[in-house]
Amino acid sequence: MTTALVQYPSVDLAHAFPVLTPAQTNRIRPFGKVRKMKVGEILFQPGDGNVPFFLLLSGEMEIVQPEVGGERLITTHVAGAFTGEMSMISGRGALVRGRVTAEGEFLELSSSDFLALIARDAELNEIFMRAFILRRILLLSSGRGNVILMGSRHSAQTLRLREFLTRNGHPHTYIDLDTDKSAQELLDRFAVKVEEIPVVICNGRNVMRSPSTQQLAKCLGLNMNIESAQVRDLVIVGAGPAGLAAAVYAASEGLDVLVIETEAPGGQAGSSSRIENYLGFPMGVSGLELTARATTQAQKFGAKMIVAASVTKLNCNQRPYEVVLDDGRKIPAHAVVIASGARYNKPSIPNLQQFEGLGIYYGATFIESQMCGKEDVIVVGGGNSAGQAAVFLSQAGRKVYMLVRSNQLADTMSRYLISRIEENPSIELHYCTEITALEGETQLERVTWEDKNTGEITTHPIRHVFIMTGASPRTDWLRECVALDDKGFILTGRDLRDVPTGRAWPLHREPLMLETSLPSVFAVGDIRAGSVKRVASAVGEGAISVSLVHRSLAGL
Repeated sequence: MTTALVQYPSVDLAHAFPVLTPAQTNRIRPFGKVRKMKVGEILFQPGDGNVPFFLLLSGEMEIVQPEVGGERLITTHVAGAFTGEMSMISGRGALVRGRVTAEGEFLELSSSDFLALIARDAELNEIFMRAFILRRILLLSSGRGNVILMGSRHSAQTLRLREFLTRNGHPHTYIDLDTDKSAQELLDRFAVKVEEIPVVICNGRNVMRSPSTQQLAKCLGLNMNIESAQVRDLVIVGAGPAGLAAAVYAASEGLDVLVIETEAPGGQAGSSSRIENYLGFPMGVSGLELTARATTQAQKFGAKMIVAASVTKLNCNQRPYEVVLDDGRKIPAHAVVIASGARYNKPSIPNLQQFEGLGIYYGATFIESQMCGKEDVIVVGGGNSAGQAAVFLSQAGRKVYMLVRSNQLADTMSRYLISRIEENPSIELHYCTEITALEGETQLERVTWEDKNTGEITTHPIRHVFIMTGASPRTDWLRECVALDDKGFILTGRDLRDVPTGRAWPLHREPLMLETSLPSVFAVGDIRAGSVKRVASAVGEGAISVSLVHRSLAGL
């Protein structure tokens, strides 16, 4: 077995791996128990759940990352140091192995006792949170986690899994089979077929061929320690900005909160390359960074989260309500906040589905940008998301063709974005233009578009198209329970006054502002009829909904 040392990026290691003072240690002692450790004792392994927090009173231990052919040393803890990173807060499976290298006494705290400690001690809260976040950043920056993904840029499933891991903030090692010939030879020797790519090695032991995101989430323990039969104070469906804001405020106010997300936290905002008009970020912030911070904040206050699971039904004829998942689990809740956002609108272009992930993308993040190299790209759409994508993609020295169906941008895009696009020599605007054909063998190779004003049809050797044409509400699972408008968005508050009898408000009191036609069921963000489609307004609605949840549960 070989052991190599991780080479860290420029992160303050003193804050990532601090040593506590005797006074700080004494404040922790009442929350734990002292254990005598022997050399060679393994305290946790990648994938283990319910991993305790350890503070070294004496002795030493090493934190290592198992990998093919050995393990990589991450750090060595001495007296006064402590274990843990973000999985300690989220309750997910461990990413690393902890091994005792010098006998001594360790103070052990269960995860619940650790959360109780940081809720009471502001100084320790700051020390631990900063260290955990920095340690996760170090793992992400060095590409070290408990999963190895071997795939190809020509595989839509590879892109899907890379996005899933990245947006869930899960460190991983990616091996590109298009450039790493030795890895390809290895797969050939084991008779791995093209349709079985990507190959995933999970926790250093489980090998999966072209797994689904649900299978990968299960292997990595992303949904560990979630008791589905437990009656929750509040279940939040969707982890976009609105859902995350509701989770932060509800959990911080003592409610038992569970968030359910189909893919990864962030929603459509999570795929935005840069949000420049969100309050408090004058230089802009990526959607991934903003929602990652919100997720950490919600989990810090005790909110639980299930990812890679879809809600298929709301059993609304009983109390507590039951939220039914695609795997059949039923999660009871006294109150529900629906923040499931909307699904991407897909223009009716022949062969569109054939090239999804193989040249057709619905988000413009760093991962998709990498796949394009310095090639020309197309951005379809005239809203803020399309504008942000065009500006972001142009920064890599590419020519960006922006195809807009209408004859102007002003109706759907912020003024600052319009100015940037019009002044950018790398962006070529085409109004009243639509794609009519997509061509290619295994991936997209050519795109044909038509200028509706002139009737001119042209074909271009472009292999990457970003479609940003808005979204439609995800409300099919709610049609039997709540009142919707004619476009499928959820009606709330005063908008329920003219609802037909079958979905009319059932109580004597008036519905609260964001309350649906079901008492104690609220809708926030893009899925709500009449909502303002902005990140800030979604966050505001999510925050407001929590005070309304309290009022509805109190019978006011």
